[in-house]
Amino acid sequence: MKTKNLFKPISDRNIFNILSNYFLQIFIVLILFCLSGCIYSIHPLYTEKDMIFDPALIGEWSEKDSGDTWTFTSNDKNSYKLIYAEEGKKEGKFIVHLVKLKEKLFLDIYPDISELRDNPLNDLLLPLHVFMYVEQIQPALKMAMIDGKWLSKTLESNPKSISYEKTDKGLIFTSKTSELQTFFIKYAKTKDAFGELSNMTKKTIENTINKNTENKNF
Repeated sequence: MKTKNLFKPISDRNIFNILSNYFLQIFIVLILFCLSGCIYSIHPLYTEKDMIFDPALIGEWSEKDSGDTWTFTSNDKNSYKLIYAEEGKKEGKFIVHLVKLKEKLFLDIYPDISELRDNPLNDLLLPLHVFMYVEQIQPALKMAMIDGKWLSKTLESNPKSISYEKTDKGLIFTSKTSELQTFFIKYAKTKDAFGELSNMTKKTIENTINKNTENKNF
């Protein structure tokens, strides 16, 4: 058994290449998910007491006449796994928490980097969170991200309402979880604070069978 290279130090060039590759993977996942523009957060929107689990969210959801799908599966008792797929394009994998703040529901979504768990540089990765306001889960899943134009106007008039940093990739919330919760609870029902609500329906077993049959016939 050869052992002389077993503990060979990783060169600066190799570290750069590995990190670049991993950050690129995460960046692609976020871009895929945030084509309409996302506001990111370093910290989550939830604490342990805020997480809930609603089995109604589990399933494959899509808008009418759209090939894009949101597929939620159970991850553990307090979280979901999400595969977001655009028709004919790559898919992104995420971890999702359903958060309840004063009777208002939100999704906290961040990239699933579990496949990188065994890499020694995994600790250097920082998954950013994206939040969505949830109007309802059933019979139709209605949710929306915070509106960037509204947020810009709000921060201009009240720059101390929440802590953030502007980067070349967009705005990133830097506030702690408690401050994020206060902000989102305050503006959850504010007109124009969030974008247009989705109107997704869950695919039934019958629809899935019909779709598979059509694909086979084709």
